[in-house]
Amino acid sequence: MQTTRLFEILYILLNKKRITAKELAARFEVSTRTIYRDIDTLSIAGIPIYTEKGKGGGISLMPDFIMNKSMLNEIEQQEVLASLQGLSQLNVNQSDTTIEKLSATFNKPVTDWLEVDFSEWESNNAQTFATLKDAILKRQIIEFDYLNKDGKITNRQVEPIKLWFKSRSWYLKTFCLLRQSARTFKLTRIRNLTPTNLNFSERELQPTPEKAEDDLKAPIIDFKLKIDPIAAYRIFDDFGNGKLQEDGSYIVHVSWYEDDWIYGLILSYGEHIEVLAPPQARENFRKKVEKILTRNNYK
Repeated sequence: MQTTRLFEILYILLNKKRITAKELAARFEVSTRTIYRDIDTLSIAGIPIYTEKGKGGGISLMPDFIMNKSMLNEIEQQEVLASLQGLSQLNVNQSDTTIEKLSATFNKPVTDWLEVDFSEWESNNAQTFATLKDAILKRQIIEFDYLNKDGKITNRQVEPIKLWFKSRSWYLKTFCLLRQSARTFKLTRIRNLTPTNLNFSERELQPTPEKAEDDLKAPIIDFKLKIDPIAAYRIFDDFGNGKLQEDGSYIVHVSWYEDDWIYGLILSYGEHIEVLAPPQARENFRKKVEKILTRNNYK
């Protein structure tokens, strides 16, 4: 987002003689502190930009400045265009206009290298994504109910930071006002999402290990699984790798939290999987299968 904003600021200054930091902050819906950081970034990059304080002052460029493609080398030009096209796939505001301007400036066609398709999502999930995107760009506090892995629902107010796609699922990285710390929420478990009229300032969070709201308390154990050839197509999707055996089966080693989720995944393989180790997991898997049979009146 900063790269897009920097180029937009530059084009605004090229078309206007002078503009205030307050006006730029209002246009991009950021703080004036962020605008001044952007100005410093442009100055460091060699753009002759300066500020004047007092009445009638503001931010402007040296009168003889002309932007040309020599600011960036060939590789950098391609990377800027490719990155902005990636943003346009998420419908980020004004990214298409920026791409057109830079494509003309660099005299380079835009390569159609990326396509993002959300059609698999149900309509309410697509709306959730759009609402969260807007809240992140506007720095707007949001409120929602969250269902954790234990079935408990809590109401949260959070400062949304970014949408995050990992391991075939979408997550929302936030600063949670209830926990007063960084938290990550799985989008499919968010309900009753509501934007508030409250805005927040950019936080400087200390780097910390990823902590999801659903962080599991179960121990991590090393599973050893044997999977039949007929289910081999799933192995690399679910586990990342497996070792092919002479009979066509695969041996899979994976370290995972020992909880209902991993046993549910194992059960989804039906008769085509065997838990080889550790003995504790093998026994727990057997008990779960017995409970399923008992509940369904199988003897």
